[in-house]
Amino acid sequence: MHAAPPPQPFFLDTGAAARFCLYHAPTYAPTYAPTYAPAYAPAAACRGAWLFLHPFAEEMNKARRMAALQARALAQQGFAVLQIDLHGCGDSAGDFADATWEGWLDDVARGAAWLRERSGKPVALWGLRLGGLLALDAVQRGGIVPPAVLLWQPVTNGGQALTQFLRLKVASQMLTEGADSGGTTALRQALAAGQPLEIAGYTLAPALALALDSLDAAKMPAPACPVHWFELVADAARPVPPAAARVADAWRQQGADVRTHAVAGPQFWATQEIAECPALLDATTAALTGTHHAA
Repeated sequence: MHAAPPPQPFFLDTGAAARFCLYHAPTYAPTYAPTYAPAYAPAAACRGAWLFLHPFAEEMNKARRMAALQARALAQQGFAVLQIDLHGCGDSAGDFADATWEGWLDDVARGAAWLRERSGKPVALWGLRLGGLLALDAVQRGGIVPPAVLLWQPVTNGGQALTQFLRLKVASQMLTEGADSGGTTALRQALAAGQPLEIAGYTLAPALALALDSLDAAKMPAPACPVHWFELVADAARPVPPAAARVADAWRQQGADVRTHAVAGPQFWATQEIAECPALLDATTAALTGTHHAA
């Protein structure tokens, strides 16, 4: 079996506005081809377009392989896929300390505009963890009207995610100082006073922390487009976790088309070593290539 063609790396814009991107062009994998024909060739027509929004801080690095594998799988099904490193993240311009939520929303709009022009298709949003909350916020603000949204284990409450991130700092303080220095409450007070915090190698700016604290998917209006929501669970027999189910059910009551999927596999964005979840790749590809939710 031949490997799919590699993604095309490039920088969207230059200088301080430069955002590193990987573009996966739509291809098809023929079941049979003569020996003189390439194993993969450009698709006759692009089936749709997906913009991937990565998770927060170190979760981004742990998730890169899974994101690339899924992007490749979708490209082989005829979809155009763009992975973008947000401002201050990965190989994009700027430091993490300079990142803002509004700036990330601008990056979403810029990436979607580029992909729409390149593919000729409306751009659907695919977000992992905090990238899922970013996708939902971009939709609710009306800047992007996607044909579909794909959520992989989305963060539904920014304040809770911020607390979990701050706990890394608390744990570090206890190891180095041998005592609790006020916990997350003290850290929040420092942020409110305008003090940036160094946490696990990332400098968290007060403005970004304040923006995260205000985000709650449960308070957002239901997306007007189809939503595929995937949660990773320890056992395939387990249902979607209650917190996710509550938000999904509330959206359904508003008339939204939300399809939740529980898939057994490791939480690859948080594992010590780089991990894969083939079941998630297969389930996602199957869901998105169906006629109902094809972007």
